[in-house]
Amino acid sequence: MTDLNDTSSSGTPTADERNMAMLANLLGIITGFIGALIIWLITKDKNPAQPFAAEQAKEALNFQITVLIANVICWILMFILIGVFLIFIVIIVNVVFCIIAAVKTSKGEAYRYPIALRLIK
Repeated sequence: MTDLNDTSSSGTPTADERNMAMLANLLGIITGFIGALIIWLITKDKNPAQPFAAEQAKEALNFQITVLIANVICWILMFILIGVFLIFIVIIVNVVFCIIAAVKTSKGEAYRYPIALRLIK
């Protein structure tokens, strides 16, 4: 009898890892970088043989830090009125990319955000 959380010989991520990776991406919509940071801190040393959840949480954290920087820039640019339009674009891009990443990671595929500063290595 096999456990659903066991990893196959091909190195595919377990169901728990896929769920944690998906959660790290979805929490970015609601909590910003805090949710991804918590998931990354929980998973980074949990199982070194299976780094999928930690890698995807780190990717989500890097993207959310990038979104935070973009939001700060938008708030500064609100003084010349362009920030009002840009902040809506940043919010929409954040939601869309987080949903795409959540869907990919729930299938066990690694997702790399196309526009993210890789600050956490």
